[in-house]
Amino acid sequence: MASEPSPKPKATVAFSHLGCEKNRVDTEHMLGLLAEAGYGVSADEAEANVVVVNTCSFIQEARQESVRTLVDLAEQGKQIVIAGCLAQHFQEELLEALPEARAIVGTGDYQHIVEVLERVEAGERVNRVSAVPTFVADEHLPRYRTTSEAVAYLKVAEGCDYRCAFCIIPKLRGDQRSRPIESIVTEAQQLAAQGVQELILISQITTNYGLDLYGKPQLAELLRALGEVEIPWIRVHYAYPTGLSPEVLAAYREVPNVLPYLDLPLQHSHPEVLKAMNRPWQAGVNGELLQRIRQQLPDAVLRTTFIVGFPGETEEQFEHLLQFVEEQRFDHVGVFCFSPEDGTAAASLPNPVAAAVAEQRRDRLMAAQQAISAEGNAAWVGRIVDVLIEQENPSSGALIGRCLRFAPDVDGEVLVRPGPDGRTAAPGTMVPVRLTGASAYDLEGEVVGIEAMVGASRPL
Repeated sequence: MASEPSPKPKATVAFSHLGCEKNRVDTEHMLGLLAEAGYGVSADEAEANVVVVNTCSFIQEARQESVRTLVDLAEQGKQIVIAGCLAQHFQEELLEALPEARAIVGTGDYQHIVEVLERVEAGERVNRVSAVPTFVADEHLPRYRTTSEAVAYLKVAEGCDYRCAFCIIPKLRGDQRSRPIESIVTEAQQLAAQGVQELILISQITTNYGLDLYGKPQLAELLRALGEVEIPWIRVHYAYPTGLSPEVLAAYREVPNVLPYLDLPLQHSHPEVLKAMNRPWQAGVNGELLQRIRQQLPDAVLRTTFIVGFPGETEEQFEHLLQFVEEQRFDHVGVFCFSPEDGTAAASLPNPVAAAVAEQRRDRLMAAQQAISAEGNAAWVGRIVDVLIEQENPSSGALIGRCLRFAPDVDGEVLVRPGPDGRTAAPGTMVPVRLTGASAYDLEGEVVGIEAMVGASRPL
């Protein structure tokens, strides 16, 4: 009796991840689903039959990077699956322009990646893009993390209900869809069991978390629930100013493992520019809010982002922003030149600002902030702080990590030397470090023993 033919081995798939950390979580879920289904997953695109490119389409530069990646892979003769925001944004154009693109997968459809790959292997060309994304992952969806063992991102909600004039995210990811507190806590416990030391909560507007589920924002309640999870650091990204209620600030202050680090995407300071951005409520909030944060969280680390060159922004309005930055002394600032996005209200606004002028304004604002950041870092010299060690420089043996002052990828680092007694640390561990030096963006220090912390000034 003839034996049955063995099943055809499944393809080996590589991923090219582009864009934000919300996109990263989607990539990790796709990796988990494919691995569970028996697909080979490789970090080397050369080894792969199929490359899934999880794209970004937030601003023009991101789109250009996504397109360059796709064209490069097409020239290598790879079969390509285009996922993420660019696929959601330009589905028909992508399939027409790139014959090598075997499938496109929208931002609300990545949970179908196994089905998509099976259809591609059967010779189909697949369009799996929902017109309106509605999916939100939970703790039951397989996930294969791509960050270090010590750091994980946890998406608490998907989408956004606001309609800022410059932002295309609601069109790409739909309206806000929050996960239940119980679901988030369960996943946090799973991550704690994997050895995670820092958990970073992400969504488009994390301070609005729960509004769609519970009828009012529930970030304070979520933070208190996560206080029971055995993870030393919980960091919150994208705290929209209106959601920083007294209850939320109290949770920041009272829950021991919630870091006093606030990422506030303020975008501008001048009332007329904020009105044009469709953020008119914010003009009277900024100064008062920042004062309240500093009163209730004296050790607060404040990061923000601004857009310069928004249509109609005058030199006087830019000077208002420059003065605001100099007065408020933020710890970290990111500055972007305005990028007109098709499908947003700002794309058709009159009085565009020349690109050269916008770039000059960005440089001036960053130069002012550089001195502020240097001063802020210098104020930490002499403290003993916990540092999460992330890597070792193989040539010098120096350790590189972060204290609570720095979020991954967007802020600075701490260069850590062994202590006078030779005490050192391994990547993935958290150790006390005495800070001994500072630059505009980074800190340096040396490992100390537990005994050195007695009576020391040591925030977290």
